[in-house]
Amino acid sequence: MRQFEDLVSIFQAALVRVDPYRMIVDHLHLEGDRLVVAFDGQRHEVLLRHYDRILVLGLGKASAAMAKAVEEVLGERITAGLVVVKYGHVEPLRRIELVEAGHPTPDENGVQAARRIAQMARQADARTLILTLVSGGGSALLCSPIEVEEGPVSVGLSLADKQAVTKALLACGADIGEINCLRKHLSGVKGGRLLQLMAPARSLNFILSDVVGDRLDTIASGVTSQDRTTYGDALDIIAKYRLEGAIPKAVMQLLAWGADGRIEETLKPGDPAIRLATNILIGTNLAALLAARDKAQALGYNTVALTASLTGEAREAAKFLFGIARDTHSHELLAGKPAFIIAGGETVVTLGGSGKGGRNQEMALAFLAEMARDEGKGEGIFFLSASTDGSDGPTDAAGAFASTHLLKLASQAGLSAETYLRNNDSYNFFDKIGYLLKTGPTKTNVCDLHMVIVAE
Repeated sequence: MRQFEDLVSIFQAALVRVDPYRMIVDHLHLEGDRLVVAFDGQRHEVLLRHYDRILVLGLGKASAAMAKAVEEVLGERITAGLVVVKYGHVEPLRRIELVEAGHPTPDENGVQAARRIAQMARQADARTLILTLVSGGGSALLCSPIEVEEGPVSVGLSLADKQAVTKALLACGADIGEINCLRKHLSGVKGGRLLQLMAPARSLNFILSDVVGDRLDTIASGVTSQDRTTYGDALDIIAKYRLEGAIPKAVMQLLAWGADGRIEETLKPGDPAIRLATNILIGTNLAALLAARDKAQALGYNTVALTASLTGEAREAAKFLFGIARDTHSHELLAGKPAFIIAGGETVVTLGGSGKGGRNQEMALAFLAEMARDEGKGEGIFFLSASTDGSDGPTDAAGAFASTHLLKLASQAGLSAETYLRNNDSYNFFDKIGYLLKTGPTKTNVCDLHMVIVAE
């Protein structure tokens, strides 16, 4: 089907634009003894003769691709390095060690990698230059359960504690900012604490954004930036979602101590470690969205880019996008046909069932359910929602499609979109009719893209 082929081609064009390997190779280079970063009007220079050692530390789904690029630029100048990535998101590296770990639920590999990265950071001195490679997924992958002593009493969190918190937050519909607020205050490296461990070393921090608004303190829980949130905020989030019964007692005790001022907060403005860091944003959802728009224009579509900040429940976003698609089909309200409409961002799913899926597959299934309720069954409308990292939720699919043709296939197979939606079982629905998008790991991560084609 040509429209589905076009949607995949457009999605691939977006991925090319936010390829972290290319973004570093094209914008980081040596000029004699100078390491130069030139990106989007920014220029940063570091005189390498001022440093005896160069360390490379990385965390996130795209950090292996970023590390490969840094090796290509710096080669034997790299003293040592370690990056932690999601299982399968690997690259062949020569001088930088790679560790695979669990995402979205942290595991023991992530704990061990976090300990080693923290140790490398502590051993850095003023003659050390650190290149930090940060991308989405880093929050779960770099798991460092905090340990605190309060007088004769100590509280040390376990991996199981962190896993329980992650599970509860993912299930309740909390957004990434709320999830990362908890992660920062339960970690020995997040919320700028890694930056404090690096001091007095100088750092260049290359950051690929996977959060709406591109806030540096939220991407991978802000390991190299100051933090606006507090222990009190973390407790408020638990109360908001009524999670007290799902959060381990040790976690609640630690957060209470922090809110009372008995535990040092995360990195705040004015800390001297901030002056030692240069944070460089190298890729965003907006960049991917604009590349997709340009590709659609080249294919002959009349394009509309709605937003790079779509949030909220995935199924509610699906209703919004279908309404726009239907109006475009009936009235050419936003653009003439053939039209291409795109939005980017990161939605959430509040789990009520026991099925399998991710937010993009859930959105596609909800979009299909809207088509089923439509008088014209969404004739002439084609939809794809996909994650730019190639992994939507705990599945091997990037996302899924929707169209009238899929409604017919589902009907022939005796499948009800509404029934599967109630059980949050989007993966199995689309798997049965053969319309999951499976790209494999893309080695990048800049949130999600939601794309509609309205045919003539």
